[in-house]
Amino acid sequence: MQSERHVLVIFPHPDDEAFGVSGTIAKHISNGTPVTYACLTLGEMGRNMGNPPFATRESLPKIRKAELEEAAKVLGIQDLRMLGYRDKTIEFEEEDLLTTHLLSIIREVNPSLIITFYPGYAVHPDHDATGAAVVRAVKQLPADQRPTLHCVAFSNNCVQELGGPDVINYVKDVAAIKIAAIKAHRSQTQLMAADMEEKLKNKDQKMMDWVYQERFWTYPL
Repeated sequence: MQSERHVLVIFPHPDDEAFGVSGTIAKHISNGTPVTYACLTLGEMGRNMGNPPFATRESLPKIRKAELEEAAKVLGIQDLRMLGYRDKTIEFEEEDLLTTHLLSIIREVNPSLIITFYPGYAVHPDHDATGAAVVRAVKQLPADQRPTLHCVAFSNNCVQELGGPDVINYVKDVAAIKIAAIKAHRSQTQLMAADMEEKLKNKDQKMMDWVYQERFWTYPL
């Protein structure tokens, strides 16, 4: 992995950071690179309430906030920012205001690398809208001041239309941290985490590839 001055991660939901990029985050932090995580919502419209349920629709935001804080602690993220937007509404936010908000964070943090979703290839409307806002914000910077933009894509057509990922980070050495970050989001990952660990124990190749490799597409700014 290339050394970075500062990494800024921008995702809409608690747990977005855990699945596809927590190994990358952990490796940057272990290398001494500061990481800021800007999470737009508290995922209050998440469908999972634990199994058996330990949350209600009213209590879920508080629980997911605590889970996000725990995941950040596991990863070593010291600069966690919860931006206060409402889950499942990012696509309806006024574009200029959202772009300006994210641009202000980018200018303050001055990252050399931003990690977000690839707009149009991240399945969930909040994912796509967040990625699009980040792209708009970065494009407002002078060309020589723009950070590199690594995007997560996982729609069925992403490889067909974008080509293969140009960045693959191998994170097996920090897999225990990644798994702990995923498990921190207990309300959303309780069942899948157990299945994941069982498959890793049995050396399931598909699961090992998913856990040990993190794929990114560099956005063409």
